[in-house]
Amino acid sequence: MTVVTELDLPEFDPADPGLSGWRWHVEANALLDSGHWLAQGPLSLVVLDREAGEFFLRSRAAEFPGKLIADLFGVTDGPLRDEIDNNIINTDGDVHRRLRSLVNPALTPRAANGWRPVMREILESLWEELETDEFDFVSRFSRPYPSQTIARVMGAPAVDAQRLHDWSEWIQRQFDPIALSDPETVRAIQGKVAEFYAWVDPMIEERRGKPSEDLITTLIRTEEEGERLSDQELRNLVLNILVGGVDTTQSQLSHAIRILAGKPEQWQALRENPDEMVPRAVSEVLRFEPITAFTARQLTEEVEYRDVSFPAGTLMVVCSFTGNRDPEAFEDPREFDILVERDRTRPLTFGAGIHYCVGANLARAELEEGLRFLAEKVESFELNGLTELQAVSGIYGIDRMDVRIVPDRG
Repeated sequence: MTVVTELDLPEFDPADPGLSGWRWHVEANALLDSGHWLAQGPLSLVVLDREAGEFFLRSRAAEFPGKLIADLFGVTDGPLRDEIDNNIINTDGDVHRRLRSLVNPALTPRAANGWRPVMREILESLWEELETDEFDFVSRFSRPYPSQTIARVMGAPAVDAQRLHDWSEWIQRQFDPIALSDPETVRAIQGKVAEFYAWVDPMIEERRGKPSEDLITTLIRTEEEGERLSDQELRNLVLNILVGGVDTTQSQLSHAIRILAGKPEQWQALRENPDEMVPRAVSEVLRFEPITAFTARQLTEEVEYRDVSFPAGTLMVVCSFTGNRDPEAFEDPREFDILVERDRTRPLTFGAGIHYCVGANLARAELEEGLRFLAEKVESFELNGLTELQAVSGIYGIDRMDVRIVPDRG
């Protein structure tokens, strides 16, 4: 049995701030061509193929290292540490099973689909506000859309949507090692968590006495074998859904339009047959350009896999980008093509195992409604000179994307 430290592996730093756009694609594809299924990072091993990625994401001998990462960067107290200690992704065993059993009914496909009319209403409003055929797609469309949606889902006033977006974008940075290495950024995140708690706690108290048709009320009502959610569990589950459902959806929708703008024949096919092509396009962009490029796990005990021994404590980073390009799992995986009917192999973008993204159904519904709406309204998209891509170390987003559209005149 070979110990993993004895392997000669290619070196790769997933926290390199220069990894974005064409350089990210070039370097990630070079790893795929290296013939290795593992790479060596500064602090972790990087898992490159899909089968191995799913193995470590599902392994009972692995846990999400949120608390370890917090300790490494000196986040030992304050509101952010409270959030990390109580985040569902940092729980395992009976505690995690209980929380998932209580939250899952509120986020089923059926529950997510119930919010589609609200999504459509928001999209119509954003469209009506456009006064030109040339605009920044991020600021005018993909940024306000998910934050306004999550505000409605939570039962929050519409005027709070921008605050929810701001909190999501900042608090999400707890998963980005580049952000955590900056003390000023950490202090800012601490403040944003405190602001969110001060906002959501009175809302939870109000909903306990005055139920409404929203997610918080649904979570309050949920019960499993006599178990209910405490206020602390509620505040953190709502925060988890916020953090996982705003910046992520914004970024994934932006990438979808960025890519489809360069694929006019695919955009036309989507417009002509949205019932079939919209779900396929969402699955394809989730596979091809995952906005969560890396997901970490730490081994709690020694693991043997593919005749390699991994000691307890080993930090593993699963690369969904390379896993989603595994030729053993996907046909012609390096091409973005919604015209190809791929098999039902699920990409690694939402993770796998017990920590599979709790808000995946809501995210898919938002992406589908966004693409369906735009396909009805826009004959063609063209990138218009300025596209600012973020690094892949956290959420792989787009800060700005200028587009020119030809509206549908029908």
